[in-house]
Order: sequence, then C-alpha cells, then structure tokens
Amino acid sequence: VRGMVSHHASDAAYVVFIPLAAITFAVAGRHPLAGLAAAFAAVSGGYAGNLLPGQIDVLLLSFTQEAARIVQPDWTMNPLGNWYYICAIVVLFTPIIWYVTDRIIEPRLGPWNGVVDDDLRADLEKSDLTADERKGLRRAGLVALLVIGAFAALALWPGYTPLINQEAEGPARLQPLYGSLIAGFFLLFLLTGVAFGRATGAVKSANDIVEMMQHGVRTMAPYLVFVFFAAHFVAMFNWSRIGPIIAINGAEALQAMALPAALLLVCVLLLSSFLDLFIGSASAKWSALSPVVVPMFMLLGISPEMTTAAYRMGDSYTNIMTPLMSYFPLILAFGQRWDRGVGVGSLLALMLPYALSFMVVGI
Repeated sequence: VRGMVSHHASDAAYVVFIPLAAITFAVAGRHPLAGLAAAFAAVSGGYAGNLLPGQIDVLLLSFTQEAARIVQPDWTMNPLGNWYYICAIVVLFTPIIWYVTDRIIEPRLGPWNGVVDDDLRADLEKSDLTADERKGLRRAGLVALLVIGAFAALALWPGYTPLINQEAEGPARLQPLYGSLIAGFFLLFLLTGVAFGRATGAVKSANDIVEMMQHGVRTMAPYLVFVFFAAHFVAMFNWSRIGPIIAINGAEALQAMALPAALLLVCVLLLSSFLDLFIGSASAKWSALSPVVVPMFMLLGISPEMTTAAYRMGDSYTNIMTPLMSYFPLILAFGQRWDRGVGVGSLLALMLPYALSFMVVGI
C-alpha cells in the first residue's frame, strides 16, 4: 500500500522507498532482494493504483480532456474521474504482492547470507532517527499542514475564493482548483523538503537547494528529450486532423463488428502494455493515443474516464518488465548492492510473477 501511495512523491518513490524496503527486509532477517522486488512491483507495477488522486491523474486526464473535446467541445476534466478505479487497484494488488513475495519470490531466492559492504552495513546498523531528523520531520509536518491550510483557505474563505469559479455550475466550478493542483504539489514538496533540510543541516543556503534541484533535473534529462519529440509529434498529429478521421472510421468499423465494450477496453489495455515495453513515459504514450481512442470510444458510448482507466492498467504492469523503463538501471544498481550477481535477466525473472499476476487481474 505504501508503495502505491508513494506515487504522490513522484520519482522520489523510486529513489527513497525501494531501497528502504530492501533495508527493512534485511533488518527483519528476510532476503533484501525480496523487499526490493515487492517495493518495485508496488511503485512501478502498481503505478495505476493509489488511495487519493495525485499529479498523474491531473496529467493524464488533461490529455483525455483535449481528446474528448474533439467530439464534445464542452467536456471538462474531473481529476476524481478515476478515483474508484485507483482505489480498487490498491485493494486488488496489495494481497497479490504479498502472496507473490512470500510464496514465490522468497522461496526462489533462498536464505540470505548477510554479506554486504561497509557502507550498507552502516545503514543497517542505524535504526534510530537522530534528534535533528526528528526535529526536521516535525517541522516538515507543520509546513505541510500550513500549505494544505493555505489552499483550503483559497477555496473556502467566505468572500474570497480564487480557486473556485463562482460563475460556473457543476464540476466546472472546481476547474481553477484542479488547475492549481500541480503547483500545489510542487509547493508542498518543495517547502517541506526545505524545512526538513534546514532542520537537519542538509540545506544551509539557497545554493544547496539549487544543487539539489540540478541533480533532480539531471535525472529527468532522458524524459525531457523524449517529450521534446513527442510534443512535435502531437502538434503535427493535431494539425493533420487525422485524429478525428481515424476516430470516426474506427468507431464505425468497431460498431459493424459489434464487439462488446469489455473486449474493446481489453484491446486498449493490451495495446498500452505493448507500447510500454518500448516507451516508458505514461504521458508521452497517452498524448499520442488519446486523440484517437478517446473520441472513438465516446462515439461507442464508453466514457473518457473509463478509456483512461483501461490505458492506465496496461501502462502499469509492464513497467517492471522492460529494461527501457527509465528507472530500471537504478533498481538494478540497488539490487547489486545486496548481491553482485544480480543482472538484467535475474531482475526481470524476479518481476515476472508480479507482472503476470497484475495482467490477469487487470484484464
């Protein structure tokens, strides 16, 4: 559950949660690679699941909104459109991860010999937080409450609600609030991180913050390069007006075949999972697919939210099965800290039972 909820921390979930899960298993006397595999399955294989909507919901549904307006120009995105779905994923995937880890992965790995390098052994021996770290967590929690309170005040304060469109009706009233969510999450994590860093001494000046941000952008460089070309593709695709033509002709063909809605959704799921083997970015794939599949399915009576949910499931479980996933080399490096013999093939073999189980449940 924590692995899937950690998506709110974006890419930090890969850098922080997964190695911590391996350390937790090692401290408990269990095989650390089993903990690493379970955390990787939750964070990446369960990418579609969460208890609360977050940045990825806003990002993907923004593409859905633009695609839906090809057929219905006044269609408005609701970031809560997949809420029930993402909660159901958490409920379904959690026992699967436990069962696969406990009954399949750990027996295959065998007993752990406990041999690690000196740096890792120091991490294992450090089980208690320092006084500065405890103070940092308290300050970060206080700052988080202040940021959330500020956004709540901007939406609820009598006579001053810039995050609510008082002139609109229905879900459209909340459109300014939805549009500010990404900025809100940015401020939340930035300010809580600064508060923690100042309390622990990790952040002594603005230069430290700049260096940390530079490091974060450095890890995003491959994604930014891909987005550059994806943006050009999307722009040319829209200018060509091929999207509406394919959508209308595709809808007519599917209607003539009289396929049930469930089978159509499975087709989207399988297409998404196939593309995910080669294109890791969920937003880049959906930006290319949504202008075609969303209008086509709307003409067949399937809501844009349901189409998005089917795409997200297919995009989720194959994340852990492709070496082209941007964080796969990082996970491999984490595994080699515990076992120098871990390679691409052995890591893929560890993740295969999770991926197959997720696929069966998802379909």
